[in-house]
Formats: sequence, C-alpha cells, structure tokens
Amino acid sequence: MSLHFSTEELCRSDAALRLCIDNTPDAVTLANMSVLMAGLEQLRELLGGPIHISSGYRSPALNEAVGGSKTSDHVQGYAADFTCPSFGTPLEIVRAIDASSIHFGQLIQEGRWVHISFKLSRKREVLTAHFAPTGTTYTQGA
Repeated sequence: MSLHFSTEELCRSDAALRLCIDNTPDAVTLANMSVLMAGLEQLRELLGGPIHISSGYRSPALNEAVGGSKTSDHVQGYAADFTCPSFGTPLEIVRAIDASSIHFGQLIQEGRWVHISFKLSRKREVLTAHFAPTGTTYTQGA
C-alpha cells in the first residue's frame, strides 16, 4: 500500500468478478506490487493529478482469460494500465513520462490508455500499439 494506491485497487478486476477467477497475488507478487505502487506515486506527482487504474495485477488465469501476453508484467505485479484525464491524452502522458527521469521498464501508448511496467530488468522501452483485426503490433517510440 502507498499513499494513493492500494493492493485492492490494483487487484480489482471486473473480468475476474464476472468469470469467478481468484485474482489474489502471492507474497512474491505483493512485493513486486510495492515497486509498482512506488512508481505510480512518481507518475501521479509528475502528472499532477489522480491516475485511474484500469488494470493492475492479473493472476495467470485472469491474464489468459483476457487475452494478455504470456510474458505480461501484469502477472508478476509490476505493471498497470491507466489514464490521467486531468493531464491529457495517453500520447501526451507517454511523452511526458519518457521525457522525465522516472525509471520504468516498459511504457506503451495503447490507444485509449497507457501501459507502464516497473520491472527494471527491462530498460526504458517505449512503444506504440497498433490495433488491427489480425492482431496488435508495436513500433518503437511514441
């Protein structure tokens, strides 16, 4: 738990509730989530307002049910998808984070939201998602 983010908020999932999937993290994942929360606090300060989390931790079963990547950092508790309407568009948010000194592992502009991972074995990877009927592709940069 941090000043503005809770474990419950980062584990809450409409899909998990609807599909009756247990989305409770284990002890290792909870430790990873403390890294995520610290990073989200930095983002909130940078962006100057509330961050709305649409997806945080996903259990392996939930991640599979929502079609997440098998290597998703959400499963390890390091990633969140969010918006910050008081700051601007997802593209503006990505550009502000990329220009900042915040240490992140992966940052993706995903249409209507931003994905960020604080898994630091990744090194400031910035991507833009492109959605098509045949699947999602990614390009470098924002």
